[in-house]
Amino acid sequence: MSKALIVVDVQNDFCEGGSLAVSGGSGVASQVSRFIADHRDDYVHVVATRDYHIDPGAHFSDTPDFVTSWPRHCVAGSSGAEFHPNFHTDDVDAVFSKGQYSDGYSGFEGTDDNGRPLADWLRDRGVTHVDVVGIATDHCVRATALSAVDAGFDTRVLLDLTAGVAEETTDAALRSLAEQGVELRGKPVLA
Repeated sequence: MSKALIVVDVQNDFCEGGSLAVSGGSGVASQVSRFIADHRDDYVHVVATRDYHIDPGAHFSDTPDFVTSWPRHCVAGSSGAEFHPNFHTDDVDAVFSKGQYSDGYSGFEGTDDNGRPLADWLRDRGVTHVDVVGIATDHCVRATALSAVDAGFDTRVLLDLTAGVAEETTDAALRSLAEQGVELRGKPVLA
């Protein structure tokens, strides 16, 4: 078994004080860093995804519905798009940017600096299993884990290292993940 850790969108705009803050986001950033420090040897690779919007169309709205449209967030080159300072990236092998011209919920929509998609990058390195952590449980973590299953990876979400936006949407996400065969461990952080 060759396992990778996928850290989803631990960015300033998704943590307290950001334009689309998720309660508990900065704490999750710290917990993810501690987890990597304590468990780095369990993974052949650690990768991170990030929202990196240039012109995502209707994804941005001045009157968002918080279902398909959202306030401006994680604009490419902005401080909001940077990784949260509590998330230490020293052990991250590659960063995958997503959503430049789309919603970009799934980390598997992202590419590295060479334009290589996440699934191809992982397969090229013999990865068969992935653990997924990050922000937000009910949106980008869910989408990334479902895409991982669709791409043929044995997938687990370490929920203690995720933060959800709301209980109702997080519960729905957990049901969806379980129905698709994603292994769920722990309990997500919720406000």
